[in-house]
Amino acid sequence: MNLYSSFSDGKKKFAVLVDPDKYNGKRLIDLVTLARESMVSYFLVGGSLLSKGNIGETIRVIRENCNIPVVIFPGDELQIDPQAHGILLLSLISGRNPDLLIGKHVIAAPYLRKSGLEILPTGYMLIDSGRSTTALYMSNSMPIPRDKDDIAVSTAIAGEMLGLKLIYMDGGSGAQHAIPLSMIERVSANINIPVIIGGGIRTPELASDIFKAGADVIVVGNAIEDDQSLLKKIAEVTYSF
Repeated sequence: MNLYSSFSDGKKKFAVLVDPDKYNGKRLIDLVTLARESMVSYFLVGGSLLSKGNIGETIRVIRENCNIPVVIFPGDELQIDPQAHGILLLSLISGRNPDLLIGKHVIAAPYLRKSGLEILPTGYMLIDSGRSTTALYMSNSMPIPRDKDDIAVSTAIAGEMLGLKLIYMDGGSGAQHAIPLSMIERVSANINIPVIIGGGIRTPELASDIFKAGADVIVVGNAIEDDQSLLKKIAEVTYSF
């Protein structure tokens, strides 16, 4: 499986973010079944703070119940499991925390090399969502202000020039506001690598607007935890493009 080719084939994609602390047992299987029926593009598995240590079990259950690619969305260097298909190797290019730019990557590198996972070098950009999210707190970094499109554009261009293969703009788990459409439009227009958007996407109408603004992949987590019927609705929007 070549995950990067699927991210960059020009088709719109929908990823469901699964926090292993919040899904287990029947609830996880029900989610996987719904995602399979709705032809979701990817599962992203991980989180900023995992207290139960069950990322491996979560991936195993997903793999046993569907053929949807599983990509690790790591909150730290411990969130590595060879059962997944790949991993977003996140470099927090919006912040100035050296551990999240390169430090933790150095620690993880030997394990990643042995894991057999497809490595997806990803420029991770936290955008102000109107509240302090877990991602902001755990990363000890300042988000890009919502009204500073120029900073977001320049940051994304720098990430592409550094050789990163994906740009992930995120408001963080529990974001109060989604990333402004104008920012998505300008970033998408100024880089030639896929753009992933997450945080604050709570309606199919907003998902559609974000795709129209230039996003290649949207990621939804918290909203689906609250209302699983949203999964099918956003999947229908995705495949309307």
